[in-house]
Amino acid sequence: MRKVILPGLAMIAVTYALARLSYGLFLPNISNTLGMSEGEAGLGSSIAFIAYALALLLSALLIKHFGYRKVNLFAGFTAVFGLLGMASAPSILYLNISLFIAGLGSGLASPALSQMVQNTLSKEKLDQGNTWINSGTSFGIILTGPIVILLTDHWRLAYLLFAVIAALVLIWNHFSLPPDEKKESVSDNNIKYLSAIKTAKYLLVASLLIGGSSSIYWTFSRSFITSSYGLGINESVIFWIIIGLAGILGGVSGNFIQKLGLSLSYRLLVFLLATSIFLLTIPSAVAIYLSAFLFGSTYVFLTGLCIVWATRIFPVLPALGVSLSFFALGIGQSLGSYLAGISIEMTSYPFSFNIFAAFCFVALFVTTKKKSTS
Repeated sequence: MRKVILPGLAMIAVTYALARLSYGLFLPNISNTLGMSEGEAGLGSSIAFIAYALALLLSALLIKHFGYRKVNLFAGFTAVFGLLGMASAPSILYLNISLFIAGLGSGLASPALSQMVQNTLSKEKLDQGNTWINSGTSFGIILTGPIVILLTDHWRLAYLLFAVIAALVLIWNHFSLPPDEKKESVSDNNIKYLSAIKTAKYLLVASLLIGGSSSIYWTFSRSFITSSYGLGINESVIFWIIIGLAGILGGVSGNFIQKLGLSLSYRLLVFLLATSIFLLTIPSAVAIYLSAFLFGSTYVFLTGLCIVWATRIFPVLPALGVSLSFFALGIGQSLGSYLAGISIEMTSYPFSFNIFAAFCFVALFVTTKKKSTS
């Protein structure tokens, strides 16, 4: 099990945390270097989310034609080249192109790895395998923290280091992941995409709302606490590391979901996610760091829950369910990041974060009713 989970977890850490989410961590430094406004910063994040969503849209088809192993390795290649492009970006346009390339990897890795887990692990270990791999995002976030402290004024060098790490993880996956197991039951003729969307409609609505409401936090939380509360670099990096450390709890979400049930787990986690966004608007060190802990843990729990939800709806081809769910998540994040940047420019950080927290509460009204496909 470790031979499957550990390299997969590392690939998620690279494609999500290093290649995509680290943009929010380095945003103040990148903005100063390239002279970006809040709106331009939000657009850059949206571009990465658009790439993520497009990759998810194509991932199930690519996995069926080329296999999960090749798709996962290609995800690693996009992370490496995207990070190299970000490290050398001379302009906002060049940076946005690199963000697009880097964003593709996260959209390909999750469905590919979920299919690998389905094909290689026993039924009893599926939920745990999926949620532990999904927690790779948190390990990646933790890794970025010390690098930011060491390379505060040298974000290009940090991205170059990230590219080296991504290359090493790509090599590890190449030599560690098992070969694809072909199954006739997942042939192209068996997939009816319109029917699949209808079957997963509640999951897709929930994913859209979670993605949209959380986007402001991923993109602007560090900018918020440094510009509005005057937190220094080390304090803001500790804030980021707390998000990552808390997210490791997402690795046990498989057991958590099994004990509480899908519906109760979902509603509890959505409530906590909304609370975490609201808490950041309270000018108190306790509230700020509690917000980071709640956000990190609940976001990873929720994305893990979406994976489990998807695999229960699509037990034969879980990559399809994960792709659809994370596509909706990516659409929500893309729109949310852009609107968050505009909102902050027109109003303020606290007002915008409160609006997004209220939006998150809407997700409580989504039912977790599901149907299973064969």
